[in-house]
Amino acid sequence: MPQQLWAKSPRPDGKKLTLEQHLLDTEKAALFIFKDRILQNWCRFFKVCDANKFLRHLQIAALFHDIGKANAEFYAAVTGSRETQTLRHEWFSALILHLKSVRAWLEPSGLDLEAIAAAVLCHHLKASYKDWAKPRTQVKQVELYLNYPEVNAILWRIAEIAGVEGLPELPKKWIAEDNFWEQVYLEANQIGRQFSRQVKRDDERRSLMLAVKAGVIAADSAASGLFREGYSIQQWIDDTLHRPPITPEEIETEILQPRYRQISSKSGQEFKLKNFQRKAQDLGDRVLLLSGCGTGKTIFAYKWEQSALTRYEVGHIIFLYPTRGTATEGFKDYVSWAPESDASLLTGTASYELMEMAKNPGDSSEGKDFTTEERLFALGFWGKRFFSATVDQFLSFLTHSYSGLCLLPVLADSVVVIDEIHSFSRGMFDNLISFLEHFDIPVLCMTATLPKTRRLELERVGLKVFSTVADEELEKVEKQPRYNVQATDFDTAYHQAIEAYQKGDRVLWVVNTVDRCRDIAANLENTLGVEVLTYHSRFRLKDRQKRHKETVDAFAYQKDDRQPAISVTTQVCEMSLDLDADVLISELAPIYALVQRFGRSNRHLSRGSDFLSQIFVYEPPKVLPYKPKELDKACEFLAEVSGAVSQWQLAEKLEHHSLDERFADGSSRFVEGGYWATSEPFRDTDDYSVDALLDTDLNAVKELVNKREPYDGYVVPVPKRLLTTTEGRPAWMPRYLEIADHHKYCPRRGFGE
Repeated sequence: MPQQLWAKSPRPDGKKLTLEQHLLDTEKAALFIFKDRILQNWCRFFKVCDANKFLRHLQIAALFHDIGKANAEFYAAVTGSRETQTLRHEWFSALILHLKSVRAWLEPSGLDLEAIAAAVLCHHLKASYKDWAKPRTQVKQVELYLNYPEVNAILWRIAEIAGVEGLPELPKKWIAEDNFWEQVYLEANQIGRQFSRQVKRDDERRSLMLAVKAGVIAADSAASGLFREGYSIQQWIDDTLHRPPITPEEIETEILQPRYRQISSKSGQEFKLKNFQRKAQDLGDRVLLLSGCGTGKTIFAYKWEQSALTRYEVGHIIFLYPTRGTATEGFKDYVSWAPESDASLLTGTASYELMEMAKNPGDSSEGKDFTTEERLFALGFWGKRFFSATVDQFLSFLTHSYSGLCLLPVLADSVVVIDEIHSFSRGMFDNLISFLEHFDIPVLCMTATLPKTRRLELERVGLKVFSTVADEELEKVEKQPRYNVQATDFDTAYHQAIEAYQKGDRVLWVVNTVDRCRDIAANLENTLGVEVLTYHSRFRLKDRQKRHKETVDAFAYQKDDRQPAISVTTQVCEMSLDLDADVLISELAPIYALVQRFGRSNRHLSRGSDFLSQIFVYEPPKVLPYKPKELDKACEFLAEVSGAVSQWQLAEKLEHHSLDERFADGSSRFVEGGYWATSEPFRDTDDYSVDALLDTDLNAVKELVNKREPYDGYVVPVPKRLLTTTEGRPAWMPRYLEIADHHKYCPRRGFGE
């Protein structure tokens, strides 16, 4: 029999954490996190009416969440055993909450026991309706240590908060196929099903449940991580989450003014706000901005945030982008002007990106270190104030991502801008609608173009549409003919590209697949006898960064001394890249994609109002990766925008010809999970490719793994059909990575056959 119950394996320094202390720490962490502004914003975010009721439920859930660790198998696990535990500890915790003796004990409290049980059962996101509490081994019984003094101490603390008397009688063993435990399980499932149905009809009860569910995860993460790293829980939380709110003046001095000076330096002209950017302060808390490419949406967004800060006290400003590349550009252009202690880039490869940025700093990042304490994982970002992040880093809480849930105290205490929403897959857009419908937070969504059905969906959940066409100053720009669009064939487009480059133009060619991108670039290079830039997704990250920079630099805004350039790219060029081509060639693609591609040409009208960029569109040899209906609609669209055309006309025709989509029902895994919770990817998974390492990079990556340094620079997406089949896979390799043949890779052309 153990003398002491432990909550974790010992720290590297040998220090141990008792189960009693961890449960008390988790309760304390909950109270340290959810107070003052954070508590107010958390309750607003979840639409919880009674903050004290929330706190009471959260405290009890925090004290109950790991009580199931008081069993012989868990004790063996934290003292060295590697045997699979028959039941997960949180399953035991939930079963204990469903014991008749426990229910009878807590019933006089008036607590919503189902909301507490859901939070306890789901705090590791491993609770599916079909599988939870089902034995995972052949073990027939597990000894329970529920009568230990430290467990009783926790139960007395629960009784104090709940206002109940005495302690319940608890069993000493769990026995498989025992009628007693079978009945507990069946009743728990029945209660869970009823509760899940009830919260769909009872918004107030659902709000409480969701707030407690997420609150337990945040508190448990803080209590566990801060003990592991040796921090004072209260001091650390006070120093990170409870900093003063951001002010409009702070945004002006830390980010906007430095950015204005940078823009003026590049253009040679004094920076002046556009009329539509000034109007941002009058639009309210939920806005959809529809504005053409290159009009200045990001500065509009910061002006809108300044206005929102006059109505909300928050400690965080968050910009969300659809891709790592666009998030990184947003960080470089704006967020990195903030002090290093306040600014954060949050993407799947941010550690590597920041490391590379430090080697070649720009004006905004010179001498700054933007890294966080990686061993604290998501908690390391709680103290940051200005974020440029990929959308899944924050909104993945909707699909039960653990890191996304741990970031909720930041998200709930923020003002949010979500850019390039036209690019969201149907699943991502469904989750966006669920977020906007069920959570109260100031949000600005932005895009140049949006199909009619998606705009209507956003209006339905309360976003006010602001189109820059309604602005007199920008209406003139939007209606100014900017492109000369022609439908053509591949051979004609090829000759046009050669001719345009040879006469000194900038030529950007956009195709729908990586293989065609590589082939066309190679053929153009052979024909022209010059290097043709190639940019797509199938590069090692460190090479992709170089290709990205080369492309952006070659097509950057230049008023004078424009140098000829030619680049072949895929869809990666469509979003948020400030490219200014004279001639654009594109394969036929969905309408929203075509409009975005067109916007990479004549972007700044820098060659005068009479200049039109030449755009040639031809049908690709294969429909994939798109659908036939999408390209059929694109053909109709193209027929109506041929010749001289403005951005305003493109937007008008896009709305007319876009495919109608089904409307989102507002659901998401997190909102609809009820008693249960299992995670799923936020993005649609790609069944055709996987992340891999080149066989020649294995030793270099092994060295980085051993040093615990980022190795993202060596990772390359590879089609499954092109993977190397090898025996004796290195044991040190991360499990998600495969091995690829270096003979199929070129640093300038990427991976392919």
